[in-house]
Amino acid sequence: MNVLVVGAGAMGRWFADAVRADDVGIAFADPDDAAASAAADAVDGRAVPLDTDESFTAVCIAVPIPVAVEAIATHADRAERALIDVTGVAAEPVAAMREHAPDRERLSLHPLFAPENEPGNVAAVVDAAGSTTDAVRDALTARGNDVFETTADEHDRAMETVQAKTHAAVLAFGLAADPVPEEFQTPISTVLFDLLEQVTGGDARVYADIQDAFDGAEDVAAAAEELAATDADAFGALYDRAGDHR
Repeated sequence: MNVLVVGAGAMGRWFADAVRADDVGIAFADPDDAAASAAADAVDGRAVPLDTDESFTAVCIAVPIPVAVEAIATHADRAERALIDVTGVAAEPVAAMREHAPDRERLSLHPLFAPENEPGNVAAVVDAAGSTTDAVRDALTARGNDVFETTADEHDRAMETVQAKTHAAVLAFGLAADPVPEEFQTPISTVLFDLLEQVTGGDARVYADIQDAFDGAEDVAAAAEELAATDADAFGALYDRAGDHR
């Protein structure tokens, strides 16, 4: 099997490393030729131009969310058997794969962790299964990941909470917080500051793409306003409502 990974960022590199084997050849294509070459070298693969006329057993789209649909349309014809995406959103890529690769296997994957935190849960929208996508899922499972099936709609609804709302809440805390000496920290504030460090230690563009792709930040803002405006008698009801989501 030979695999083309479109996108030489963290997710593309993770996917290539996960599926590489003695009988799997990896190629990378990226607008940044140097990034494609570095990613290829890391997995004993090769770099190819973005406009390559080669075909591959499988093509994996590992690009930022805003350009996922365009990348699928551009590279779908290079997939002989399977088209896969690891962009982090499901509904639009799955629809694009159906349109541009109707007769091929189609799989949308979302590792719910940063590559350095593997193994973990991997959401899988299996839109059209086959031996190639089965082999990919088996390779991820062999690395200790829990690959679970879901639908595009269920995945994207979940991301509104576990990504968009979560990131908005952590960043809002960071924007509102004042510096506090260590001796004043509580167990809860320590956790929040640790989360803030983790979120702000990444790539702002990735977090911006998530906020643009999924609803949720407005709900966090509305909830904060409701808490700020409530009186002591009504606070208990809000407190209980929040606890219902544990």
